Amino acid sequence: MVSGSSNAPGNGITGGYSGEDLGIRIVIATLAGITWYNAIELIALVFVTFSQYRGLYFWSLLVSSSVGLIPYSLGFLLKFFNLTTETWLSVTFITVGWYCMVTGQSVVLYSRLHLVLPNPRILRRVLAMIIINVIILHFPTTVLTYGSNLASNNQQTGYINGYNVMEKIQMTGFCIQEFVLSALYIWETTRMLRLDPDKGKRKIMYQLVAINLIIIAMDIGLLVVEYMDYYIMETMIKGVVYSVKLKLEFAVLGKLVFLVHVRSHIWKQESVSGPPSEFPDFIDATRVTSDMTHAAPTIRQRSHPWMDSGDVDIAMFEHTGLPRESGTGHSEISHALSGDTQTNIPPCSERDFTESPQRLPALHIKDSGCAG
Repeated sequence: MVSGSSNAPGNGITGGYSGEDLGIRIVIATLAGITWYNAIELIALVFVTFSQYRGLYFWSLLVSSSVGLIPYSLGFLLKFFNLTTETWLSVTFITVGWYCMVTGQSVVLYSRLHLVLPNPRILRRVLAMIIINVIILHFPTTVLTYGSNLASNNQQTGYINGYNVMEKIQMTGFCIQEFVLSALYIWETTRMLRLDPDKGKRKIMYQLVAINLIIIAMDIGLLVVEYMDYYIMETMIKGVVYSVKLKLEFAVLGKLVFLVHVRSHIWKQESVSGPPSEFPDFIDATRVTSDMTHAAPTIRQRSHPWMDSGDVDIAMFEHTGLPRESGTGHSEISHALSGDTQTNIPPCSERDFTESPQRLPALHIKDSGCAG
């Protein structure tokens, strides 16, 4: 498996594919093409969807797709098809792409985890797990990768043997990392499902659970291919799997932000509106902007101190296509949710006082500046 002379499909660690099987060559090229297609489509969607290029979610998506998926597949094409004599070039493309693709996908999940799990202690531990895995899984594998491909012949065997062991360790470690992230989403989303009967929200939550289950299933399948020692197939399938996972996460995590944002607006609306009140016949109830039968309630706002407000604003308004007011950064929907707090009262000279009292804009005469 480790040498470059075998015709087995698992060959390829230290060189290109040396077999003559046209089917395997077609599969390698096809898998690379699928990865590039998904990556380019995702890059286009990111730039079309976001009008402000900032936030951890935006950058993790962009980096993992552009600097991750594309160089990763390009490096393996150069390597397996022997398209370059500069081995270090293909290995560098593979290594840089692998870093951004694998850890970048975990950062994408982490960047939205606070929406379902506003617990700073757990969030800090998740971030620490991602950073530690970069150090103990990425760095040693990188050393062994360069050693296996660039070391002299008498030293290469030791690097190859070490790589064979480390490859399985890092694959298992990163799969466990993604299992933890997906399990947190599934656990917290399931808990939210029990508390919220709204069918529209439940649909988004079901999608979130389903996508995380799909992520777990794809990681398990990738791990099985790795332990079967099909190195070439595992490396090429990995690019496709991560491109699909990123597109699925992009599709549902934007809806998750919309869900949290709308739920917060609805909660604030209900906190100030209260039950409908009965008014005398001479009062136009459509003109009343507050509850006249009770003292004004104290408005509490649910805050999310760990939430990137800029990220929420971007994902809320750009993902849904809602218009944004120039200069303020707020959407017109926020005014609609907060109630019609302004009324257009015509001047005294234009009012018809011959109308019945029911049609007069009651409760606003004091503010209109009219005498008598």
